[in-house]
Amino acid sequence: MANRQSLKELQVRLAERLTAARTEATTASWLAVEAAGQRFLIPLVQSGEIFSWTNLQPVPYTKPWYVGVASLRGGLHGVVDLGLLAQPAQSLGRTTDRVTSETRLVSLHAALGVNAVLWVDRLLGLRNAAMFESVDELAARAHPWFARRLGDGQGRAWQELDLQALANDAEFLSIAA
Repeated sequence: MANRQSLKELQVRLAERLTAARTEATTASWLAVEAAGQRFLIPLVQSGEIFSWTNLQPVPYTKPWYVGVASLRGGLHGVVDLGLLAQPAQSLGRTTDRVTSETRLVSLHAALGVNAVLWVDRLLGLRNAAMFESVDELAARAHPWFARRLGDGQGRAWQELDLQALANDAEFLSIAA
């Protein structure tokens, strides 16, 4: 009898956890990442898979933010340094010295039609709108693919990205230096 009761309690706990997981998944809006010391929010509906850092082939005569190409799941993807792309004036240079065990490649959703991944220094988890106190519309956006600038409860600034606008941006699509 004790085994039946334990099994029943386990089933109840599992059902509660599954319900909570479904609720969390539907409320999460963004994947929070850090790149070159900046915090970004990538919309989940516009992002694809997350990959560990892999060997890549550099591509000559390209812009500094275009790091190279990588073979991911049998397909070639352009690797874009999100930190350099967002702030090209930074003196990060074309280097992979920032690669650590936390470095990840976040792909753009296949529906956007661009085989590209964003190089991020680390993942910071999932976020939803309730986690942010202030919403500031950017009067003069630095990039057309920057959406809103948000602030969290700790006073940290976050930049929301619009990957659809990025995938359609002429500057992003023109990688030649």
